Amino acid sequence: MHNQVVLVNRHGEMIAVKDKLQAHIDGDLHLAFSLQLVRPAGDSYELLLQQRASDKYHSADLWANTCCSHPFLDEALEVAAKRRVKEELGIITHTELQDIGDFIYKARLDNDLFEHELDHILLGFDDPSGFKANPQEVQQTQWLSLAQIDAALSTRPETFCVWFPTVYQHVKSFLSTLTPAD
Repeated sequence: MHNQVVLVNRHGEMIAVKDKLQAHIDGDLHLAFSLQLVRPAGDSYELLLQQRASDKYHSADLWANTCCSHPFLDEALEVAAKRRVKEELGIITHTELQDIGDFIYKARLDNDLFEHELDHILLGFDDPSGFKANPQEVQQTQWLSLAQIDAALSTRPETFCVWFPTVYQHVKSFLSTLTPAD
């Protein structure tokens, strides 16, 4: 059950469950989430990014948002995100996560795999300290300002996972409606 993903239609309605690797081989649309932890930094914000481990089955060594994964069957997205950020980064977050939107994308990845997801973007304001990343999942982490991310996406887009630019644009747009004190 834990190596399965929930296949959905374009409206997010469950169709079936399938082996995770097989769904990525076949390019089936499945449910996913992208968690972005954010902290205020002066009059702006910083985002916690992770560099995926070298031995990940796809998108190895690339930078992404704080955590990305798939919920288990009948698992709420917020519960799944909090579970997965603990597994990947050792972060226990008690902050409420906000679903700030979703998008569907399909992309060919390395290793002849496809990512075809209905990806919900979850955002949480948290500034965890002393966390230790699981080296099987994550090489390193860093807090970056919006300006630093903009510059990196402009000059080194190939260093990011295929989904990250869209996740980032949603996060950046949402944050533009707030002030750091919010």
